[in-house]
Amino acid sequence: MNNSSLQQELRARFNPDGSLLRRHQLRMLEMLTYIDGVCVQHDIPYWLSSGTLLGAVRHGGFIPWDDDVDIELLRRDYKRLLRVLRTEKEGRYRLQTHSTDNGYFFPFAKLRDMHSVLRENDDIDLGFAYRGIYIDIFPLEVNKYPLSKALGWFHLRVQRLSAGNSGRSRFGRAAANVLFGCERYAIWPLFRAVYGLWPRNPVNHTFGVCFYKSRDLRTVFPLKRIPFEGAMLPVPCDTDTYLRHIYGDYEKLPPLDRIVPHTADVIIYEQER
Repeated sequence: MNNSSLQQELRARFNPDGSLLRRHQLRMLEMLTYIDGVCVQHDIPYWLSSGTLLGAVRHGGFIPWDDDVDIELLRRDYKRLLRVLRTEKEGRYRLQTHSTDNGYFFPFAKLRDMHSVLRENDDIDLGFAYRGIYIDIFPLEVNKYPLSKALGWFHLRVQRLSAGNSGRSRFGRAAANVLFGCERYAIWPLFRAVYGLWPRNPVNHTFGVCFYKSRDLRTVFPLKRIPFEGAMLPVPCDTDTYLRHIYGDYEKLPPLDRIVPHTADVIIYEQER
């Protein structure tokens, strides 16, 4: 989208300078540049994905109404990134997985800001130890549809069991832990071993994630960098094919009066210097 007047109208409507959403976005930008620096230092390939990539291509940064960040990387690189983030001494952020937060039952990681508090619309985060502004870190691997949909449906029930009133009860948390353990240590490794016999392209989100559009790695590698809110960040080499596969006509704006944010409320504190 190259219509600068329309871009200005969208900014004025959704995320003008100084607004809570714009402050939220700028905090995520700080987190994203931190992750980029870590990945560059350790030679870990990752790329902007989903709505974050759409924003980079269509808006030169965040979609004006967007309140989260998504990045993707192959599972082998995801495991490397998690090992690095666990040892990083940056006190502003926390890596969030089930291993670092036993109330967190997502099959992908988040990086959390420790100088903010966020509440999501579905209240699924009520049992989390870390609830600051976040970046979603998605691993990709071979995961064939429709089995991926069945595993996603099952894991969504595990997540719901861990959330809300049942998740705050001893029984709800214990049941979720047992089921999640079965997934992590039995079900997913079994299918990972079977799918290891398949060609490594295309790939999908890891088991348990309810996003089912595949990623053709020929449209991803070699990565390139494009402007994102003044930074140069990595994206797939063929962003047009990548985005059209996920969104269709991604250049067309959605109905602006139907936009629903992920975040119900957020409090942002000044970071210590």
